[in-house]
Amino acid sequence: MKKILALLLIISFTLPANAFFWNKKDKALEKELQGKGYAGNLPKIDEQPEKTKIKVSEPLFEPQQFDSPKELKPVPRDNPAFIDIIQKQDKTSQYVNDVNNILPMLEKLYDCIDENESLQLFVSKAHLLTINIDYLMEKYDGKPESYYESFRKLTEVNRYTKTLMTLRKEAVQYQRYLAYTESGSIYNPANIEQQLEYLKEEINSAILLLREEG
Repeated sequence: MKKILALLLIISFTLPANAFFWNKKDKALEKELQGKGYAGNLPKIDEQPEKTKIKVSEPLFEPQQFDSPKELKPVPRDNPAFIDIIQKQDKTSQYVNDVNNILPMLEKLYDCIDENESLQLFVSKAHLLTINIDYLMEKYDGKPESYYESFRKLTEVNRYTKTLMTLRKEAVQYQRYLAYTESGSIYNPANIEQQLEYLKEEINSAILLLREEG
């Protein structure tokens, strides 16, 4: 019993001293760690996280309303910039554009021959065609385009058209003087008609070829 009392007395004397020592140590550690580490508030794990708000984009311009189809601007189909740049998705070469400009001239000359129009109309349409083909020949002479089948065909049509245009004009001027000579046979109406049919075939062949390449 005396031993137990002695042990209790020893513990009672040592506890305050130990408590003072550990309290002093905790304060020193707290002072050393002050200003370091995470200083914010930790999230509450037991709370449900907020759903992410989806932002909806708004148009920069207000949609324009049209009450009548007349308010819509017509498509500029006759504008080369619209046809060549906006409508066509692929890049069309300048050669194809130049050839497409000649195509209507070929068609008009073909119709002129087919409908047996006057010599004046024939010469006018033939002259316009040959001027444009001459320009095409000069522009692409010696270039890769000069080896195209359409280029070769237009060269032939150009030569035939010039020859027949000259023949028809000379026939009107000299036929009555050369009717009974050997050279006068080339100005014979039947011969000229035959040459016109041949030119029609060449023009038609060129039109089909240009449409296929364009």
